[in-house]
Amino acid sequence: MIQWRNAKPHTELITIETKHYLYTFSWEPNEESLCALERRSLFGEASESSILESTVKVDPSRSPFIRERLEIICEGAKWEELLHHIERLDAVDGFKVVFVQNPDGDRVGFKKLRKIEKEIGMHLKGEAELVDPHIWYGVINTGERWVFGAYMKNEAIWLHHVKKPHSYSTALSTRVARAVVNIAAPETEGIKMIDPCCGIGTVLVEALSMGIDIVGSDRNPLILDGVRENIAHFGLEGEVSLRDINDVTGSYDVAVIDLPYNLCSVITDDEQLEMLKSARRFAEKVVVVTLEDVDRNVEKAGFDIVDRCEVSKGRFVRQILVCA
Repeated sequence: MIQWRNAKPHTELITIETKHYLYTFSWEPNEESLCALERRSLFGEASESSILESTVKVDPSRSPFIRERLEIICEGAKWEELLHHIERLDAVDGFKVVFVQNPDGDRVGFKKLRKIEKEIGMHLKGEAELVDPHIWYGVINTGERWVFGAYMKNEAIWLHHVKKPHSYSTALSTRVARAVVNIAAPETEGIKMIDPCCGIGTVLVEALSMGIDIVGSDRNPLILDGVRENIAHFGLEGEVSLRDINDVTGSYDVAVIDLPYNLCSVITDDEQLEMLKSARRFAEKVVVVTLEDVDRNVEKAGFDIVDRCEVSKGRFVRQILVCA
């Protein structure tokens, strides 16, 4: 990849092997802690900023919090410096330039951002295509520098999953479920995941839509047809079976266990401990979602809590524990 990293005008090209990506984020106040945990899981970094630069490549549509991604091509401390670098790029046809708002800065008005997009387009070699572009570029002012790169927008896939045939009022929202899947499986390739208390299948749908190898099960026979219908509704395929968590066999890289289902099916403290002990047996890593304080039972089951967050919905405050 060719970049002008911290270069001054008229300097020579600097060849950098590692690609750098710039991400913008947004979140609701009640999900700030969840967003931070997902970010730590995906990027290995903790930051309160709404902008993150990383060498880790993540599809923005994986996350309910990532808005856009720029694969950095060039940058400049000043606007004129950025334009100088842009006009030295190879010619391409069929491009469109998008101005990316800085979530941490003042919002740029429509006329000004259109002027910025037009000026960059005039400095790029090749023909622009505003109606049906096949190359998207983005530009952002981070507050410290101007950055230009290949642009990708979040397609908000999880929003389409809200309208499923069957749902529970106490089930995870699709946004939270998607974040939980990212926390459980930052890398999706070669991962075997299980949701042994799958409920109506919210986590299953999000994981399957990301191409993750996941199976689901639940001890309630009345919901399984609904789970399968929810999965099929979105053109997905996944294995769902009638099985108690204590009867799960095999080995999995990670399990997601949503304990709040006991609002409808009350379990004792001892039963909860047995569930967690079973998870310790078949999964190397477990992400526990709970409305209760389960730290003591998690530790009794042989897990260490390596990270955590809280997310609220009305009067419910869920804890999400990353256990290994």
